[in-house]
Amino acid sequence: MSLYIYILRFAFLVLLQGILLNNIQLFGYVNPYLYIIFLITLPCRMRREWVLVVGFLLGLSIDVFGNTFGIHAFATTFAAFARYYLLRIFEPRNDYEELVPSITTFGLGAFFRYSLLMVLIHHSLLFFIDYFSFASIGIISLRILLSSAFTLAMFMGIEKFKTK
Repeated sequence: MSLYIYILRFAFLVLLQGILLNNIQLFGYVNPYLYIIFLITLPCRMRREWVLVVGFLLGLSIDVFGNTFGIHAFATTFAAFARYYLLRIFEPRNDYEELVPSITTFGLGAFFRYSLLMVLIHHSLLFFIDYFSFASIGIISLRILLSSAFTLAMFMGIEKFKTK
C-alpha cells in the first residue's frame, strides 16, 4: 500500500474514534477503541522506530480528541513496542518482509491471537492508567475484558469482510 493510503487510514480512524466511538459507552463498561487496528495492520517490514513514532502519534491524536492527557499515547506507544515481539511469535515463517498482518496472510488463528494480545496490552495499560489505582481492580478488569472483546469483535468483523 502506498503512503497516501496509510495517511488516509490514519486520519479516518482518528476521526472515527474521536467523533463517534469516543462517545459510545455501552452499559458503563464497554468502550470500543477501534483505532488500534491501524497499529496492528502496519506492514511487518516497517522499521521498529517508525512503528513507535506512528504509535505515539496515533495515541496523541486520540488524546487531543478526548482531552485525556497522554494515556492513549502511552498505551499505544507501548503496544507499538510489544508489536515487534508479537510479530516474531505469530508471523508466518516465509516472506516475512513483504507481509501486512491480516487473516489471509497470517491465517485466522494466528491473526486472532496476535490481534487479541495487541488489544489486551493496549486496553490493559489504557484502563490501569485511567484509573491509576488497584483499588478498583474488579471494575478495571471487567472494563478491559469487555472493551477488548467488543473492539476485537468489531475488528475481526471488518477483517472478515475485507477477505470476502
